[in-house]
Amino acid sequence: MWASSRRGESVFRGLTTGSGVLVVASIALIGLFLLIQAIPSLLANQANFFTSTEFSTGDPDNLRFGILDLLVVTLKTSILALVIAMPIALGVALFLTQYAPKRVARPFAYVIDLLAAVPSIVYGLWGILVLAPVILPVNQWLVDNLGWFPLFSQGNLPVGVRGTIFTGGVILAVMILPIITAVAREVFAQTPRFHIEAAKALGATRWEVITMAVLPYGRSGYIAGSMLGLGRALGETIAILLVISASTGMQTLSLFDGGYTFASLIASAASEFSQPLPTGAYISAGLVLFVLTFVVNALARVVAGGKVNG
Repeated sequence: MWASSRRGESVFRGLTTGSGVLVVASIALIGLFLLIQAIPSLLANQANFFTSTEFSTGDPDNLRFGILDLLVVTLKTSILALVIAMPIALGVALFLTQYAPKRVARPFAYVIDLLAAVPSIVYGLWGILVLAPVILPVNQWLVDNLGWFPLFSQGNLPVGVRGTIFTGGVILAVMILPIITAVAREVFAQTPRFHIEAAKALGATRWEVITMAVLPYGRSGYIAGSMLGLGRALGETIAILLVISASTGMQTLSLFDGGYTFASLIASAASEFSQPLPTGAYISAGLVLFVLTFVVNALARVVAGGKVNG
């Protein structure tokens, strides 16, 4: 009996270790594949890969591609989504864990979690057909009244175009909201009861209990969940491809520009991947996105690990 138990433990340890090694090896092989495929195109590139705003791959003998515009659009949409989603997710998580009775909190949390199950293409269609016309007056008001501020100045797109970075950021905010909310909700719910009871014993109001006990305990988990949401936003493809209009002008700081993110550019050109060097140009962009999302998720893991260790 003892020998059988030890044998089972050894088998289980081997399976779990093998699973962990397999995941790490898969990530390393993906990165290696991207690097190998990208190097020939990077060597043949006639423009600066990091500072050029061109992305011309029509002539394999004259490749000119850079990631500057792609990086700007990707960061603008993702950061805007984070700015919108973080405070909403915080409020929802605090409501579910500190204010709402259980009979209300459970179905409400379930509905929020269901947002993560909606396909990206549905978000994209809803965004361009329903949301974009609704917030178009908001876009125009911001340009007319706050246009002196670079973020709200008129971008490269003509006035009245619906598919702006601003619209894309709002769509991404809805998409990452359940991720941030779920992580924050779980962390806030684990606040030690004696912390809460001690704050109440001192005569603290419910809001003071939240600020004194709940938020300090769950801060790092909330930040980690937000960074996981950011990683999700950075790699979103179909919704952004459908929502944000193409733009031929150079990117500015305005949220009312158009353009492509890393993921949407690669998806838009997928049908043209027939020659090695032009295909490698898009793989090079994919490599940058891979590194960017890997770094963001690694930072989220560090923050979450710091919470566990603390």
